[in-house]
Amino acid sequence: MTGLRAVLQSAIADALRDEVLALALAPGESVTEASVALRYGCSRPTARGAIDRLVAEGVLRREAHRAARIPVLERADIVELYDARAVVETAALAALARIGAVPPAAVAANRALATAGRDAGFAREDIAFHRSLIGGQPNRRLVRMHDGLMGEIELCIGQVHAHRLLSPSEIAAEHRRVLDAVVAADPELAAARVGEHIRHSRDRILAHYDLTHTDAARPDAAHPDATP
Repeated sequence: MTGLRAVLQSAIADALRDEVLALALAPGESVTEASVALRYGCSRPTARGAIDRLVAEGVLRREAHRAARIPVLERADIVELYDARAVVETAALAALARIGAVPPAAVAANRALATAGRDAGFAREDIAFHRSLIGGQPNRRLVRMHDGLMGEIELCIGQVHAHRLLSPSEIAAEHRRVLDAVVAADPELAAARVGEHIRHSRDRILAHYDLTHTDAARPDAAHPDATP
């Protein structure tokens, strides 16, 4: 692969990820080489590479001999993802607090998040904050575990932002509390605060899921003319 094509492929993957996280492309929607090539004005091999990258990350799913699709996360998926995320991130933040060093990239991401308008797209800054924190601590296995989860976690973070379940200022304030605990070199406090932050996000997503799936769960929901 040429350097130019690699750069273009990466840019298209990033742009496609942003659209998925903003729910501009709906969960369950197929993402084909042809549609991506047309959307971004690139060749089909470049589109295929961008799709492959997002499939590898978990942002897209693909079954054998079928087009990639945007995952549809059920309630149980969300619970499992956030449980796993909490295990990894609390361990990682405790490790980071032991050395008392805040990665500059995390500070920059949170500063951008704090100044974002409520109607702005800010999922990328939120994701960058968490990735930089985990990447800044010394345990490389925790980094790999976190990377394995983050594709699907990004889909959840995208829902928080797209549905405005939390404002950027609220998220930034919770991040700031986590950073303060790291600066204080307090592993238990850092782990507790990132755990609280993760649970808050999870609870907002689950509340939204339950609200939007209530009607679908009613026995007569599929039959609006049914007799009460």
